[in-house]
Amino acid sequence: MTQSPVSVTFQDVQKAAQAIDGAIAKTPLNKSITLSKLTGAEIYIKFENLQFTASFKERGALNKLMNLTEVQKKNGVIAASAGNHAQGVAYHGSRLGIPTTIVMPVNTPFVKVRQTEEHGATVVMHGERFDDTAEYALQLAEERNLTLVHPFNDEDVIAGQGTLGIEMLEACPDLDVILVPVGGGGLISGIAIAAKHINPDIEVIGVQAERFPSLHRAINNNEYIAQGSTLAEGIAVKTIGEKTGAICKELVDDILLVTEDELEKALCMLLTIEKTVPEGAGAAPLAAVNTYPERFKGKKVGMVLSGGNIDPRLLASLLMRGLVREGRITRLRIVLMDVPGALAQISRIIGDLGGNIIDVSHHRLFTELPAKETYSNVTLETRDSENLQDILNGLRAAGFTVHVNRASDL
Repeated sequence: MTQSPVSVTFQDVQKAAQAIDGAIAKTPLNKSITLSKLTGAEIYIKFENLQFTASFKERGALNKLMNLTEVQKKNGVIAASAGNHAQGVAYHGSRLGIPTTIVMPVNTPFVKVRQTEEHGATVVMHGERFDDTAEYALQLAEERNLTLVHPFNDEDVIAGQGTLGIEMLEACPDLDVILVPVGGGGLISGIAIAAKHINPDIEVIGVQAERFPSLHRAINNNEYIAQGSTLAEGIAVKTIGEKTGAICKELVDDILLVTEDELEKALCMLLTIEKTVPEGAGAAPLAAVNTYPERFKGKKVGMVLSGGNIDPRLLASLLMRGLVREGRITRLRIVLMDVPGALAQISRIIGDLGGNIIDVSHHRLFTELPAKETYSNVTLETRDSENLQDILNGLRAAGFTVHVNRASDL
């Protein structure tokens, strides 16, 4: 008889739930009426961005810390991370009186370094690439006799993340599907162990960015080809964990890939519809439902909003890009005669039709137009794409040539 590769049991997850009870928020699982109407599925969102450090990573980190020996606790722990795992280990290590060292890549944004230090950790900056950072953490662990807290390839961490699955099915026992963002596989491994024990018929499906398909390529024996960066940086892991990979191959039903465009669209939907702040990885499950609507139509779908730690500048940019995508902010290139009153006429037409001009740049010299013609770049705000179309029609009816600087043709 072949031994199962699953090294973590449901009993381990139950034990983890007892160990972290009271120190980890039991975040809500809420039905989204609006997203359900838009997608055709019955959407339930697990808001893990409401944890103290705004990520599910606290669960696994705390369970690992709780399972250390007294000697290990006294000596301290070390982790390699530039994000959520670092803060989870730092916060709970400090709270429990366990010395924590976090090794971060040298290009880690200062705000993340500061937050980790504020949680009580000693931060060591090392390595341009995360692989170098992780290798250095292993070296320090041996030199200083520290216990390594791996972000995903660890039984205690996997069990801790699995507590999320228990909570989801306690709140909604008849879920048909659970959608989980996947990087190194710790979260989906734990959830799959818990969910499949409680309901063997439930589907557990992972979601990955197309640019970092670590689990998808492992299951399908595909080669990895680097494709730059991703909005879902929290799941931008090149290689799935050995332990998590074995669990996923046995218990995970499918892995879906989503594009950067779909990740961005889903993130903006969660911001504007649910009024909640997700990071890119947290938006991956909704991106999957938007990308494969027929796969989930009519089903009760639980999706894990895994975290909310997103750079404020990136968030501001995404919100503005979302307004552009919806046709609410647009830049027009308008050709006009170089005569007094022409620009005023344009402004009047836009204003009369309900548009709000944000910015105007007028060009006479650097243009290939005839000498008596010029052009203006006009950035305007409109109610929606229909209002924009009304303005375009009004300008064109008045004899102006108008080009729209957006992806869709209007």
